[in-house]
Amino acid sequence: MGMGKNREQIQGGAMLMLCAVIWGVAFVAQSAGMDYVGPCTFNGVRNFIACLALVPVMLFARSIRAKGVKTEKGAVRPGDNRKLLVGGGVLCGIFLCAASLLQQMGIQYTTVGKAGFLTALYIVIVPLLGIFLGKMPSLKVWAGVFLALVGTYLLSVQEGFSISSGDVLVILCAVLFSFHILLVDRVAPHVDGVKLSCIQFFVSGVISMVLAFILEKPELGSILQAWLPLLYTGLLSSGVGYTLQILGQRKASPTVASLILSLESVFAALAGWLLKGEALLPKELFGCVLVFAAVVIAQLPSWKKKRASD
Repeated sequence: MGMGKNREQIQGGAMLMLCAVIWGVAFVAQSAGMDYVGPCTFNGVRNFIACLALVPVMLFARSIRAKGVKTEKGAVRPGDNRKLLVGGGVLCGIFLCAASLLQQMGIQYTTVGKAGFLTALYIVIVPLLGIFLGKMPSLKVWAGVFLALVGTYLLSVQEGFSISSGDVLVILCAVLFSFHILLVDRVAPHVDGVKLSCIQFFVSGVISMVLAFILEKPELGSILQAWLPLLYTGLLSSGVGYTLQILGQRKASPTVASLILSLESVFAALAGWLLKGEALLPKELFGCVLVFAAVVIAQLPSWKKKRASD
């Protein structure tokens, strides 16, 4: 029994690790896409591709449910709350759209490595926002916040105490992604997760394309030139990545899952170095180490609590 559980945890960890790799490399694809189209156009097309990519996943899930798989002791799996599904999907789509656009715009003015690490700040921001939900972070979380602030300073602040516009946009993106994570946490347990994701991708795509026609005037030729970055971010980063996250989290605790997924920042830096030749200064590398340490420390209290309850 123990061996089987360990095997499942290893399988889940492997899925989440692959998801982190896909998401990390996606920062390079997002940066490359900016050579052809604007951020609104890129985000809009990417979200529509992701929405379409989840259709077969929904059909597969429906076929599984149709086989009538029984839950333990005959428990009935709760059905979708359609009102919550649609309302939650729309709100998630709005937050996802705003966060993704800020990230996409920020990548134009900062490096892939910085964008990956600064985006990972959501792991620290989420516990802070939890205070307003009545969950006071522990001292270790506050230590993680402090390390993250120092690391972000070393990573983003250049000579003359200036922060690049791209860094500010990506940090704001991390804040919005934090709200998005909390919203998904509230809605997802009560609805079909794949349907929720599909709705949010559709809403985000519509908003992005409306902004694209207002601000950028997208052209089909330019979109076709960006086909590879768009397909990667749409199919792999969103479609496959989301599916791997769902499957992996079935076999790993949420805290362990978030720790593994936070490695996307490491893979983003590695991808920027290997694929784009983006080198980080020693000061910036140390900042990356501190941010990563903050991510780990911020999650340790919950992890220990989880282990104690097992």
